[in-house]
Amino acid sequence: MKRTLTIIFFTIAAAAAAQAAVLRPLGNLSTATVKLSDLFDDLAAGEDRVLGPAPAPGGRIVVEAPQLAAIARQFGVDWRPASSGDRAVLERPGRVLRRDELIPPLRAALAGAGAPPDAALDLLGFVAPLIPTETKPEIAIEQMEYRRGAADDGRFTASVVISSAGTARQRLRIAGTLTEMGEVPALIHRLSPGVVITAADLRQVRIRASALRGAVVRTAEQAIGLAAHRTLLPGQPMLLADLGKPTLVAKGALVAMQLLSGGLILLANGQALEAGAQGDRITVLNPSSRAVVEAEVIASNRVRVLPDSIPLVPAGGVRFGARPGAGATVR
Repeated sequence: MKRTLTIIFFTIAAAAAAQAAVLRPLGNLSTATVKLSDLFDDLAAGEDRVLGPAPAPGGRIVVEAPQLAAIARQFGVDWRPASSGDRAVLERPGRVLRRDELIPPLRAALAGAGAPPDAALDLLGFVAPLIPTETKPEIAIEQMEYRRGAADDGRFTASVVISSAGTARQRLRIAGTLTEMGEVPALIHRLSPGVVITAADLRQVRIRASALRGAVVRTAEQAIGLAAHRTLLPGQPMLLADLGKPTLVAKGALVAMQLLSGGLILLANGQALEAGAQGDRITVLNPSSRAVVEAEVIASNRVRVLPDSIPLVPAGGVRFGARPGAGATVR
């Protein structure tokens, strides 16, 4: 009989031990409230209760042994501290509000206040708040104030309200600047004087609008096929004055002189006394006659002398074009 009572006693004690709650020393909070189940495992069915609000994202709660014992007694949880060092640490994870979540509603509010929609935006001293990891925030912009300043820059201030499920609203005051921008073609590498620009030399870049005033190249078509008058740097807007038609005849170069006379094309060698591009009129020396004539550049190292062109310097012998002279050919 005594043996039977001993077995029954240990069976009841084992059952009670099996039903006793177990402290959770560390835990993460995934909701906006703290529950009994965040502190204790193995609660009886229906025993879980809401204890209070959770800390803000990124925050923590430390519950010491006396408070744990008081909570267990209040809610009838079968748990007793094993020592005064028992404690529960509850943390609520958070994440930083991303820029791509804030900028779209901020730009929309700025556009409504008259700001350029594609201006470069810079936030001044902004520290992104922590928000719950488990929710998508709703962002509202209130009290937007935008003031446009000189040189296409502007300043703004606004109140930002961040709402997330299961947490209190956060209200932030932010300030920033807007810089009006423009898009133009720019070189991708350094370009030396005289080099002709091709489509492969260019890419589109965003530049401050204040740097695009005046006669700058606005489209790639304005630059392709032209040559640089001076060294041009990559990534910078190009001035139209720094570009021009490619030089086809260099000063001092030997050129083929062409004269159309009476249905015949007379050709002779000459020396350019000036540099010239397509269509330019330059002075050319005819070495055979020593006459200096004005000619139009028509191709690389090729010029055309007009039939009624009067020599700027009289020839020492036969006038160019009167008849085929030494060194001339008739076609």
